[in-house]
Amino acid sequence: MSTKNTPGSPIKAVIIDDEPLARLIVGEYLLSYPQITVLQECNDGFEGIKAIQQYHPDLIFLDIQMPKINGFEMLELVEHPPAVIFTTAFDEYAIKAFESHAVDYLLKPFNKDRFDKAMQKWLDQRAAIQTAATADSPSAPPGPDATEQLLETASQSPAQQHRVVVKTGGKIKIIPLEDIHFLEAADDYVKIHTHNGAFLKNRTMNWFEKALDPTQFVRTHRSYILNVQQVTRIDPYEKDSHLCILQSGAQVPVSKAGYVKLKGVLGL
Repeated sequence: MSTKNTPGSPIKAVIIDDEPLARLIVGEYLLSYPQITVLQECNDGFEGIKAIQQYHPDLIFLDIQMPKINGFEMLELVEHPPAVIFTTAFDEYAIKAFESHAVDYLLKPFNKDRFDKAMQKWLDQRAAIQTAATADSPSAPPGPDATEQLLETASQSPAQQHRVVVKTGGKIKIIPLEDIHFLEAADDYVKIHTHNGAFLKNRTMNWFEKALDPTQFVRTHRSYILNVQQVTRIDPYEKDSHLCILQSGAQVPVSKAGYVKLKGVLGL
């Protein structure tokens, strides 16, 4: 939740919510905070990404359940997410994730008092960060980003296990899980192999292993996760290892430990 603004400078904000009434309420509540300027109100996550890239806001008010892409998916596609206050009617699972990672949320319907508490929490955090940045003594290195921790936890929610969203060529692509053949480690990215080619996502194999349904996707190797629905046969390979041959003809390595997991899922 870092900011380039100097203390006392205007705070830039963006409201992202597909409900006009919800946007109106947040805008009205913000009238009590003259130091905050709302630069744009967005109807969906696509507009939200463009607004963040254009304005680099300090703070966004973000709904989760939106059409096209949801709030979690939108944050994944933003390279450096700003501070976030969620305005949501989402489930208790997600609320626990917010609380455990100190990312505040406003559960709809919320009143002005609850809104003010969320705002004060963020303003206090912002002031502390600015104080540390201007202190003469070197500050301790920052801890893990709260938004990243939130996404790690939220990825395990059932609501996040039906598709993967990626950016390719400046465009956003939504990939249904059934279209994925296998995933392959690629340096700091994961390459997602699908019916329509391969796409890179800035996540780790461990993240995908936790997020994907273990009855459908099996990590057969340190660098590979495959969709078991795509397997046509399993061939012996080198010592204690195998190769999975997929419907596309692709060959996916299977380690000794991966073979045990794969057999368990396939009921062999």
